[in-house]
Amino acid sequence: MPVLLALAAIAGVAWLLAGRRRPGGRTVAACLLAAVVVTAVGAYLVRAVWRLIPDALGVNVYASIGLGLFVVLLGVVQGFRSRGAARTAAVAIIAAVAVAACANQVNLVYDAYPTVGAALGIQQWNEIPFSEVTAAHRLRPDHDPVDAGWTAPPGLPDAGRLTRAAIPGTVSGFHARPAELYLPPAYFADPRPQLPVLVLLAGQPGSPRDWASSGNLPATMDDFARAHQGLAPIVVVADGTGSTWNDPLCADGPHAKVATYLAGDVPAWIRAHLSVDPDPRAWAVGGLSYGGTCALQLAAGYPQVYPTFLAMSAEAELNLTDREHTLSVFDGDTAAYARANPHDLLAERRYPGSAGVFVVGSEDDDTVPGSRRAYQDARAAGMDAGYLELPGGHDWRVWSTGLARELPWLSQRIGLVSG
Repeated sequence: MPVLLALAAIAGVAWLLAGRRRPGGRTVAACLLAAVVVTAVGAYLVRAVWRLIPDALGVNVYASIGLGLFVVLLGVVQGFRSRGAARTAAVAIIAAVAVAACANQVNLVYDAYPTVGAALGIQQWNEIPFSEVTAAHRLRPDHDPVDAGWTAPPGLPDAGRLTRAAIPGTVSGFHARPAELYLPPAYFADPRPQLPVLVLLAGQPGSPRDWASSGNLPATMDDFARAHQGLAPIVVVADGTGSTWNDPLCADGPHAKVATYLAGDVPAWIRAHLSVDPDPRAWAVGGLSYGGTCALQLAAGYPQVYPTFLAMSAEAELNLTDREHTLSVFDGDTAAYARANPHDLLAERRYPGSAGVFVVGSEDDDTVPGSRRAYQDARAAGMDAGYLELPGGHDWRVWSTGLARELPWLSQRIGLVSG
């Protein structure tokens, strides 16, 4: 599909440039210059002024955006010059196809939308209302690990279920978007086991939905469950930003108490509304990019809540492109910044009971140094830490693969399986 889309776009643009009513050289040059200027100005506004995206964008991303703008501008000019509705419609279709092809090239960089359904946000077949999973079930006696006392009963679902629930900021006051939940097949047994919990976090920009739509979460967890008689961790993808573009640095600042929400409100809600193992040793936190750094912050700041973590594409230092803007999240309070900064947190205490893994793409040049430093900080602080580089960049291929690769270790660590 991506190849066909690219070929169709190339053919359409060639028709625009070389057809019977092709534009003149000055028109092409003007459209090209305008596209470059708009792309450059847009990049400056997004990165330096509005600071919507903290991570650097690759040259291929800028090139795809600029090319899409060029075709649109050229299409507008040709559309005004066209005679007849048929040609105008053809120009519009060509421009639309070219824009779709360029957008798809950007998508290929991050692997954000594996299907058209994911891009459109279409509900998945395994989604159910949260009201269908809140009914009380009998609980099996505790076993450590869970699989030591578990045999899959007849009639267990072949796959887990996705659902959505609002987790209020009762203590923090944080206004979060609804969380996305994955409940494994074993959760629907009667009696059901008390399962361990993995709290996952998305990146920024992003939303809790991203792990299901882009991160292959349901398939990853179902594959693990099929290999373990329906057992898998309960996954709660909590909101760590409050909105798509907001970046509160996963901290308790004067404007939002995100850390209190994720380390207090979220665990309290999970224990109150789901049949889970309440022991913190059965809990882990993980995330990607912003969420990976946030997972490290939570593991370092609240080891009594999250003694196990999976930090993917994480940074050792909080950074919103420059120090002045970063400190503005804390109203310039450097002490408050240090209380949230992973490097400072890990330098202050020892963590003999904590363990985690750092995962990063080997081609993610902007993040590899920070992830390596964070790993070294964790080791120096006494954490049982591992480090893994996977082929890829700052993209969902790395993050979905990283979760799948580390899920067996994670499940053993939080007491689900014996190994």
